[in-house]
Amino acid sequence: MSTPVLGLRANWRQFALLVVLNAFVGAMVGLERTVLPLLAEQEFAVASKAAVLSFLVAFGVVKALANLAAGSLSDRYGRKRLLVLGWIIGLPVAPLIIVAPSWSWIIAANVLLGVNQGLCWSMTVVMKIDLVGPRRRGFALGLNEFAGYLGVSVAALATGYLAADALRPAPFYPGIALSLVGLVLSLGFVRETAGHARAEASMGPAPEARLSFRDVFRRTTWGDRALFASSQAGLVNNLNDGMAWGLLPVFLFGRLPIDEIGIIAATYPGVWGLAQLATGAMSDRLGRKWMIAGGMWVQAGGIFLFVLGDGLMAWLAAAALLGLGTALVYPTLLAAVSDVAHPDWRASAVGVYRLWRDLGYAIGAIVAGTVADAFGIPAAIGAVGGLTAVSGVVVALAMYETLPARRR
Repeated sequence: MSTPVLGLRANWRQFALLVVLNAFVGAMVGLERTVLPLLAEQEFAVASKAAVLSFLVAFGVVKALANLAAGSLSDRYGRKRLLVLGWIIGLPVAPLIIVAPSWSWIIAANVLLGVNQGLCWSMTVVMKIDLVGPRRRGFALGLNEFAGYLGVSVAALATGYLAADALRPAPFYPGIALSLVGLVLSLGFVRETAGHARAEASMGPAPEARLSFRDVFRRTTWGDRALFASSQAGLVNNLNDGMAWGLLPVFLFGRLPIDEIGIIAATYPGVWGLAQLATGAMSDRLGRKWMIAGGMWVQAGGIFLFVLGDGLMAWLAAAALLGLGTALVYPTLLAAVSDVAHPDWRASAVGVYRLWRDLGYAIGAIVAGTVADAFGIPAAIGAVGGLTAVSGVVVALAMYETLPARRR
């Protein structure tokens, strides 16, 4: 059997297919970003902000655990099987939201969505890393995250317009088509890429010893300074993303019509997605550390502007800043983790990193909801901005540069 060839040129067809698939994965989340927090208050009369954000707690915890499982399971059973399983689990999400008679059904749908996102997004990330090899890793991850968050943006914008007449069912019909097409493409056209990772491992230095999953977890969480800094930054990044998802539509409701809230909800992931076309490749030349630290500080500026600004244009500028900062951070964090982790345990390390990153949704929902109930939504938004700024300081102080000098 021939050895798999690494590189974007040699694998561009599979790579392009995975880019399209990740756009569908992102759109599944985008269906909720404008409408679901409003649905909680308008149709289900959920008064507490912490209770409104309960769907994010369920989503974040389940997605984080699915990420953790996906890394090690994909090393054992292969990437494609988990990708297909993720789409199967995603099939009931939109129908459950459409027919939900109570808020508990929405939470159940988000449990399934968390598994779908954890398995499908993790596998598109790992498979692209497998295909391109080490030289263009940042560029590959930039394209992956560009596609995913462009999908989030388009779906958020579309649901904002569809929800202008009614919050259900029309905004969620596209989710049925997205999950079906994603499953068909994954079953029929995606090929397994674990062999590419083995080929890369055989060309590089051997790991010091075969690492157990416990060893990988320890090293990724606190044992290595760069992996620790990446994990905490990822957690805080998704903490503020959870705030933007769950609180901003409620904060803006009554100040703007729903279609304009949809524009703001789409601007943030839209800028995030588009800018990653440049930021992923930039990190391959400029390095990872200062793009991550700077990106966290830009995010903090955008979050503070939501509180300090007033009116559509100010809030659009805040959303654009938040998206730009996240674009600097998101693919760069994944690239940094991939720089440090050996190919033999890289998928597991990515899974551990994504565990901490996506626990940020749950932690952010709890923190933001509790602060909002006690002190108001503007205080909750400001508190999240402060945490984001501090996270950038942690990166600046703790992280070492992970991109080898010979690749700059």
